[in-house]
Amino acid sequence: MDISRRNLLKASGLSVAAFAVTGCGVAASASVTPEIKSEAAVKKLMPKSAGKRVVIVGGGWGGLTAARNVKKQAPDAEVVVLEKRALFTSCPISNEWLVGEIPLDFLTRDFFTAAKEYGYKMLQTTVTDIDRKSRTVATTCGTIDYDYLVLSPGIRYDYSGWFGDDAQMAERCRQECPPALMQGSEHAALKKILEDFEGGNFIISIPDGAYRCPPAPYERAALIANYFRKNDIDGKVIILDPKDSPKPKGPGFMAAYKELYADIVEFHPNSSVKGVDLDKKELKVAVTDADLKTTMKIVKFDAANLIPVNAASELIEKAGVSMGKAGWGSMKVPTFQTKADDRVFVIGDSVGGYPYPKSGSIANGQGYIVADQIASRIKGTKEITNVTLPVNTCYSMVNDTEAISISAAFSLVDAKDPEGNPIKKIVGDKKANNKRSAALGKGTHNWYQGMMTDLFGA
Repeated sequence: MDISRRNLLKASGLSVAAFAVTGCGVAASASVTPEIKSEAAVKKLMPKSAGKRVVIVGGGWGGLTAARNVKKQAPDAEVVVLEKRALFTSCPISNEWLVGEIPLDFLTRDFFTAAKEYGYKMLQTTVTDIDRKSRTVATTCGTIDYDYLVLSPGIRYDYSGWFGDDAQMAERCRQECPPALMQGSEHAALKKILEDFEGGNFIISIPDGAYRCPPAPYERAALIANYFRKNDIDGKVIILDPKDSPKPKGPGFMAAYKELYADIVEFHPNSSVKGVDLDKKELKVAVTDADLKTTMKIVKFDAANLIPVNAASELIEKAGVSMGKAGWGSMKVPTFQTKADDRVFVIGDSVGGYPYPKSGSIANGQGYIVADQIASRIKGTKEITNVTLPVNTCYSMVNDTEAISISAAFSLVDAKDPEGNPIKKIVGDKKANNKRSAALGKGTHNWYQGMMTDLFGA
């Protein structure tokens, strides 16, 4: 690309204000005061539906897919999407925006055009609580009843391993060392950090456990290294990973680091961040060697992209359909119907108990499955048991033209639970293309444009 990356990054900063627009007069990032919550609790967001109403919490890849396809298959149903953001901004492809390879409008779509075209309602509000007994959802703008509820609220961050219950320090870390796995200000803040970076150590930490878009931090490392080289920045990209290698697409990423960025990228395996000192700009890192001996070391940074442990949105727990410490949704195989309530479904990155990566492609596929299930029940037809499982497709750019990729197909197999009872289990078959190429680079954007067409029609 001939345009100066640094100039493009700075010029695009004026578009960041679009992220801050909110609805109902209550900022999405603001705390909901007891007065606001109490007032909203007695106010109706919408009158009771005359027919069947499907409420979808979250207007991301999964939620919008479910909305469009429930309405398509059950046109008499009322479908309502509740989303706190004013603007759809994609996490997939966003790493390219961070380094100035694509404009902001490549990532964004308005919510309203698709809602009008496909016949569902789109309401901008923040969900505060869910009452399954009364089948109501409470928001900052009022309450709404449902016949079927789809929860696709995404993730939350768990900073407790670094800061205990100090919420102020956790928020400071999120702002100063943004994880940038949630769309909006985190991405804009990380972009500004790159614009202002003069050199030194740029740390990217990989979280323990399942997290949103597993290849994203490794792709980000490659693209930032490419950005440093193009802009003559004397910087090191240091990846701290609790695993022994990048996963997935490890061979492809490691080849890119070695062959393209040997003087810029340092990959540190078996290295888990245990503490963060924002004032000293130091990380306490536990490093485990081949003999399984762990030692602590201090790593200094000039700038950092610190990604904490991921967990399910707190709404999953509030709905009473969660499991485990991370609160992932507890669902039946393979329908995404929750075990606690057959009228409530969970899709997207809050899903637990399935061998699916937390990706946009998978969320889209889950949206189709749930739409089929709900539409079938609304129409009074037989429950769908022959489910077409989602397929995961994921591309990762390693420079401004080349990418690597991975795909995964899933199938149902017979298995047994811990008590020896017969059950159905989902297994995946992954196929990676770790040889970077310009053809895969073009495929990245073609895939993304196809997904946007599926969600928005254009």
